[in-house]
Amino acid sequence: MSTGDSPQRESAPPDGLGLPSRARALLRRVATESGNLAVVLVLLAMVALPVTAAAWRRIGGQSLVSATVVVQHLTLWIGFLGALLATRTGRHLHLTTLDLVPAGRPRALVKLFTSWVAAAVTAVLAYASAKLVHAETESPRLVVGGIPFWWSMTVMPVACAAMAFTFAWRVEPGRRAWLRRLGGLAVVVVVLLWGEAALPEPGGWPLARLGAFGRAFSAAASLLGSVLGPLATPRALVTVFGAAVVLAFLLGAPVFVGMAGLAMVLFVKDGTPVAAVPTQTFTLVSSPTLAAVPLLTVAGYVLAEGGAAQRLVRAYRGLFGWMPGGLAVMAAVVAAVFTTFTGASGVTILALGGLLLPSLLEDRYPEGFSVGLVTAAGSLGLLFPPSLPVILYGVVAGTPIEDLFLGGLLPGLLMIVLVAAYGVSTGIKHGAPRQPFRPREAFASMWEAKWDLGLPTLVVVAVVSGFATIVEASAIAAAYALFVELVVFREVKPLTGLPRVLLDAGTLVGSVLILLGVALGLTSWFVDAEIPSLLVDWMTAHVKSPALFLLMLNVVLLVLGSVLEIYSAIVVVAPLVAPLGKAYGIDAVHLGVVFLANLELGFLFPPMGLNLFLSAQRFGKPLPYVYRRALPFLAIMSAGVLLITYLEPITTGVVRLVKG
Repeated sequence: MSTGDSPQRESAPPDGLGLPSRARALLRRVATESGNLAVVLVLLAMVALPVTAAAWRRIGGQSLVSATVVVQHLTLWIGFLGALLATRTGRHLHLTTLDLVPAGRPRALVKLFTSWVAAAVTAVLAYASAKLVHAETESPRLVVGGIPFWWSMTVMPVACAAMAFTFAWRVEPGRRAWLRRLGGLAVVVVVLLWGEAALPEPGGWPLARLGAFGRAFSAAASLLGSVLGPLATPRALVTVFGAAVVLAFLLGAPVFVGMAGLAMVLFVKDGTPVAAVPTQTFTLVSSPTLAAVPLLTVAGYVLAEGGAAQRLVRAYRGLFGWMPGGLAVMAAVVAAVFTTFTGASGVTILALGGLLLPSLLEDRYPEGFSVGLVTAAGSLGLLFPPSLPVILYGVVAGTPIEDLFLGGLLPGLLMIVLVAAYGVSTGIKHGAPRQPFRPREAFASMWEAKWDLGLPTLVVVAVVSGFATIVEASAIAAAYALFVELVVFREVKPLTGLPRVLLDAGTLVGSVLILLGVALGLTSWFVDAEIPSLLVDWMTAHVKSPALFLLMLNVVLLVLGSVLEIYSAIVVVAPLVAPLGKAYGIDAVHLGVVFLANLELGFLFPPMGLNLFLSAQRFGKPLPYVYRRALPFLAIMSAGVLLITYLEPITTGVVRLVKG
């Protein structure tokens, strides 16, 4: 009976949509694998081209300008393809407020609402991008080799449309999942019709120009407008749509959805076409340094996958194990170095927690101290090269990246020394054992980790010496990491492990770059509305002292760093802070280091600090327990941030020394 029924069940239409389950699974797999392959190929091409350009310039004496242009366009592609991948896997950057909603039906309703709003916003973004591409088809601009610009730009509407469909389609499983999916698609259609009905030319959405389908859509919009009545006005659209976007953002919708929706609402309010947002997003291709973000992400993820954590732990244990509290010093240093590779403190806690915490407990360190140390150490190292937050801040604020790295050296070391000193005092107090210094073991462990430790050195030397630009140095670092893990250690399998690692890296890159892209649109509205100028005028009128301004900045960034993910905070806040620092005569590099050090501290600030949540999850501890154990480290690192803030030579002295 079961054998005879099997074919019939396989061909039955699932969810009432008329597609056999086998056909649906095949279509989904083809779409998934095609997208995954595109992400992998784009990232590998981004690694290969700058390395080739750097080598060609040294050997042939000529620059490959075309390689630079192609890499800039590939950055746009990996941004949108990675964003689609992040949508598919649910890994966009967002607030963690959903955890505050009661589990069960209330949380399910909130997730449904945020998904529908995200679907509507990305659908409008897809339409606005399509308008931009359509306008570009009349332009003679070329990328390289006769490839028109608009070919490269098509990734924007296609990826956004796919994200809209994914947001609408991805719902909680259940008996009526198909109904909720159709509801999400209906929301998308209604929003587009509503916009067509409410927004007349020239700021409207001229769907009627898109042929017979567009004219039919426009007629349907007119019908909907007559049904909606007073709601079919620009003001009503802006109010209702804007309120829904803000509410969804606060309830846990992706940050990029909130920023894109808000930017489009503000532009429409001023009578500007919604295409202004993707127009600013497309300027990603004009950034000469932004490609360093995906390239260094690849390098960090490959090294992390290849066992760099274990090699670093052994190396630093052999180096510091003889000291009083040496294991605590090792934990602080290895966490900082690992965070430097990955650019994400959460990755450090998740990857190193299982290695460091048992070692600390075995050496008789108190459990509370050990949990607090690993939680705090996860945010160390964000100021050292080749840290991604430093590069992103440099791109957003327009500050030289190499100067930021130089300026962050002493502040970064200061934070490590303060945390390590507390670890030494605790180790002495509790009688933590000290292992004898064994030169042979120390040398052997450092020799094994030489490849891992060589990555930041390679980036710094390549940039400072002038051998390569920051993008070329980042590509060299990625190629170096691939060589180390594929050839030297062989920890990453080329056909199985490497694609998975590249997809993880592409997901993070996509979630960051799509956020940066839509933030450029929102920043453009801020500039048009003269918000930065008004903010500077208000601050300089009410706050006369640069020292008081820096103290206010410390407090604001501490709170924002606990609420926003670090990449979101950089993209949103840095464009507003940079002109304020200039108005108060604060050195741009010093301001950048203070900015990043405060966000580093925000990871530990309760109740929303990201490291606190990750540590509670990783070690299976209640949040209040983690709050208490991290509090001494928060106080110590706060003292370090204040020293960095008010002793400017700590940051600017190294820059002046190196650059004369």
